[in-house]
Amino acid sequence: MSASSSGGGDAFVLVTGNDDKWREAQRILGRPLAREKLDLPEIQAATTAEVALQKARAAYEQLRRPVIVEDAGVELRALGGFPGPFIKYWETLGGLESICRAVDGSGDRAVVAVCVLGVCTAAGSYVVEGRTEGTLADRPRGTNGFGWDAIFVPAGDTRTFGEMSGEEKDRVSHRRRAWEQLARKIGATA
Repeated sequence: MSASSSGGGDAFVLVTGNDDKWREAQRILGRPLAREKLDLPEIQAATTAEVALQKARAAYEQLRRPVIVEDAGVELRALGGFPGPFIKYWETLGGLESICRAVDGSGDRAVVAVCVLGVCTAAGSYVVEGRTEGTLADRPRGTNGFGWDAIFVPAGDTRTFGEMSGEEKDRVSHRRRAWEQLARKIGATA
């Protein structure tokens, strides 16, 4: 994937104000990735893919160059896939502990972490998605990572993303899977 740290050319630019997402994407790719911070509309939609696609289109309209926008979500099976793209609002308003409590008594702590990359170029727009299955921790654990990393336990492990090093998380993360999908789609390796 062609990416530069300058503002011109045909290179993709990641549009995000989230330093952690940008650093993690660069770590996954193993190279620098251009970034722009834009004030994009915060649309409300039922799926993470819809949010990422609309944000990518809005970013392209502002920059008029190939853009990538990321949106992530958490789908709790016991809650029918909720909160999905609304996870950041729940985290902000109720805290991570409240998310852990939401499925107490259901007998089902299954969760899927979803990362969607919305891409928009002059040729059109599309999304790619990475998913990682896991379980919701009984309480927040760990101080690494960001967002809801302290409550997501990937399948096959007993630690939350928040208890893993960045490199350990990258090996199994939804974000890695999304970036790998994108690299395959545009004919490059991540």
